[in-house]
Amino acid sequence: MNEVVELWVYLSATPLFGLTATLVTYVLAQALYQRAGQAPWANPVLWTVLMLATLLTLTATPYPSYFSGAQFIHFLLGPAVVALAWPLWQRRHELRARAAALLAAALAGGAAAAGSAVALGWALGLPGEVLRSLAPKSVTAPVAMGIAESLGGIPALAAVFAVLTGLAGAIGAKYLFDALHIARHEVRGFALGTASHGIGAARAMQVHPDAGAYAGLALGLQAVLAALLMPLLAHFF
Repeated sequence: MNEVVELWVYLSATPLFGLTATLVTYVLAQALYQRAGQAPWANPVLWTVLMLATLLTLTATPYPSYFSGAQFIHFLLGPAVVALAWPLWQRRHELRARAAALLAAALAGGAAAAGSAVALGWALGLPGEVLRSLAPKSVTAPVAMGIAESLGGIPALAAVFAVLTGLAGAIGAKYLFDALHIARHEVRGFALGTASHGIGAARAMQVHPDAGAYAGLALGLQAVLAALLMPLLAHFF
């Protein structure tokens, strides 16, 4: 027991705490995910977030202290996103043939995602800065934060909305696709990447290579289109 206490004191006082906690909780969540037959409700990202939040709350660990170690994993998000280009390169010929249709679908999907969220928030009487933070909810979190700031929203709140949207898509999309009898992996992946960005794309990658490739494409398109068009459209609405 003394050795465990000494290890805890050592880890909690160094950046190793955040790194170790993140890796251990994700391995446990991934084991649960595999044991549950990769059921959507067992999404490892969801359970990792919940377990880490519980751990930080119970140990009264400030988030900056945790992130001093977790930043090493955070850095790997960049290379991971870049790696999504490889499956797209492998399918470059079919993507060129479908370029116009994919662009139209990305525009329609992005408009529906942002418009429906803002309309629902407006109907519920949410403040303007919350609505502006809600608009980029289907864009990957770092881009969503920048868009929200340019719109006059709250970047941190935009990040929360983006993460929640990603988790909702990763968990519930399969059931929705099944109910709508949508079977093609390309369509499922593109829709999931459009609505639920990186977390949805990660889920699509686990399901099928084609779904993952099209989800990665949709993720990139939404980031570019939203960053260009949302600040422009904000001047008219």
